Amino acid sequence: MGQTTDHRAVESVREVNASGASSIVLVCEHASHVIPEAYAGLGLAADDRTSHAAWDPGALAVAEHLSARLDAVLVAGTVSRLVYDLNRPPESPGAMPVQSELIVVPGNRELTDAERADRVARYYTPFHDCIARTMGRIAEPILITIHSFTPVFHGRQRSVEIGILHDDDSRLADAMLDCAAAHTEARVVRNAPYGPQDGVTHSLQLHGLRPGHLNVMLEVRNDLIATAEAQSRMADMIARWLADACARLGRGGSVSCVA
Repeated sequence: MGQTTDHRAVESVREVNASGASSIVLVCEHASHVIPEAYAGLGLAADDRTSHAAWDPGALAVAEHLSARLDAVLVAGTVSRLVYDLNRPPESPGAMPVQSELIVVPGNRELTDAERADRVARYYTPFHDCIARTMGRIAEPILITIHSFTPVFHGRQRSVEIGILHDDDSRLADAMLDCAAAHTEARVVRNAPYGPQDGVTHSLQLHGLRPGHLNVMLEVRNDLIATAEAQSRMADMIARWLADACARLGRGGSVSCVA
């Protein structure tokens, strides 16, 4: 059954390893499938409240392992992306979606301006303020956002296994793609299964592109991180890969694997 709790008891954002020494700042927008009780499960069936439509399965665990491996701060979301998708700006229809793939979200239909504004103030603003504060106390921060995606979407099988996503700034993505074969045998693809045209780079734009910091969004197919062992193994590999890519960009001194 999906997690529910009173929205007054839900922290707006969770920060892990706040004193991390790395220049990397990890972000996991879709870390949780919690739907506060105030939203009455958004009218969804129990299975839908824990499906990939509600969150990114495995992404938080991978991000937490990466935080430990890299000694990096992690900023994670605390509610389902069906309550508020933290990787979307308030004006986006996808911020509080009325449908996700084939799943209709009754609780998001006909939201009033006041109800939408309340969710923005309660979840979106504190989350992005936390990222901004975290990056602001690091001399040259590097933004890495962690996501997972489903192997089948709208009935079609996805062959990509790891996506390296970027917007106008491709420096870190290029470096990761250049050394991908040295770290993984997975099928790695640029801007797949999504790309900037799908509106998925909001966090990168806000905290990476605008201030000019290195940034990249990582998408891992969720069947590859379905167990605790697989999540730990994936994080180990990505940590080494990121350290290598950052070194190629002259940032090796501030990014290293500690475990």
